[in-house]
Amino acid sequence: MFSQFSSLTSSIRDFLYENLEDAGHEDRINLPSVEIHEVETAPHKAGRTLKHLLKLNHANYSILYHDLAFHNHMPHLLTSGYLLGGDSDHLNKLYEVESKDLEEWVDSPGEIPEEDWREYLGKKEYQRAFVDFFEDELVRYGYDWEKVVGKYLYSGKQPLINSLLEGLGHPLIHLGYAFEISNREVAMEALAMAATGYGDLHKFFDEPSYVEEVNSITPKYSTTSPLEILNRIHADKRFNGIFKHPGAENINILLRDYKPLVIAHWNAWNIIDPKRQFEDSQHAAAAVFTASTAKPNDFFLVHLLTSSHAVRILLPFVPARFHVSLVRQWFLLTIAVYIAQLRPEIKPDTIKNHDLKGRNWAWVDEQGVRGKRASSVHYIKALRALKEAANTWGDEDEFYLKAAVKFADQFDGWGGFGP
Repeated sequence: MFSQFSSLTSSIRDFLYENLEDAGHEDRINLPSVEIHEVETAPHKAGRTLKHLLKLNHANYSILYHDLAFHNHMPHLLTSGYLLGGDSDHLNKLYEVESKDLEEWVDSPGEIPEEDWREYLGKKEYQRAFVDFFEDELVRYGYDWEKVVGKYLYSGKQPLINSLLEGLGHPLIHLGYAFEISNREVAMEALAMAATGYGDLHKFFDEPSYVEEVNSITPKYSTTSPLEILNRIHADKRFNGIFKHPGAENINILLRDYKPLVIAHWNAWNIIDPKRQFEDSQHAAAAVFTASTAKPNDFFLVHLLTSSHAVRILLPFVPARFHVSLVRQWFLLTIAVYIAQLRPEIKPDTIKNHDLKGRNWAWVDEQGVRGKRASSVHYIKALRALKEAANTWGDEDEFYLKAAVKFADQFDGWGGFGP
């Protein structure tokens, strides 16, 4: 697929230069940017179609729907289809299918005042008002969307970046797509998702008293391996029987009633080599999704993979002082979701032993564009996440390729839901 790639847009470069004080930060996870696809100026038909459909979705459909419980995944679906090689007709078909489930915008109870915008955080009924608020900021900053993102994500005593993993990581995932295609509409939607989904996760990083309480929970072991921690959680009998069924509703109960136990495992992850351990976390994300004994194609475990992919996309653009905390946010979500889904055993050998039968990444791309499940947004997002992990770290043992082929071979719809 043709794409324009200038390594970084000029405004992104400016933003990075503004944060040079982080250049030597000890927690920096030094990764190159993935390829940036400038769809706003794409000269080919598929790129123009993507641009117009993203604008159409932005104008017509709310970012939250179905009693404000579900997130609008249209940008994820269209962008994934485009980056896997879909043409204009394919993108139009994806839009037609996905839009049937979405809801049109409704007015918020009021506007978001500039001086008191934080007072409305977590109020999902203000989703339209938050999009309007961030778009007004976009005008004020001369349509430099990266500066708007920088202002609201990284500034203040409680920056929004410390809450990006709320809602199964959807704000983070949305923002990752915004950077990957350099799209201001998707970026403003991501900020609005972060604002409306604002919850308690930020307390682990923002509030001194809460942090002291969390840090006082001493782990009984220490390891540099996230997969070892998940295996220990699997074997921890103290979690036995606390949930009868899997489901997202278990997460809030877990962090409310079993927080010391969760945090003890979370604190056991000793990050001494941030880049290598981020690589380990991506390996663990692939393993827990494609090699666990959970019900096939667990809908909640796939979010651990796609949110890890979003972290990888964003790290080159995020100030270094937030790198480790962002990865630790991801791991806290991972632990919570893993326990909520009843701690399935993880068997990486089932990936290593999967027969490729001569299939390669071109075959995987084909499944994401012309396969029988090519309109399933989380399906094609998972394929892309595995492929980008392979591109980032190398894949000499074909672990990520085998994971993608195994997933595509076995996928027949999503599971992991409660009764």
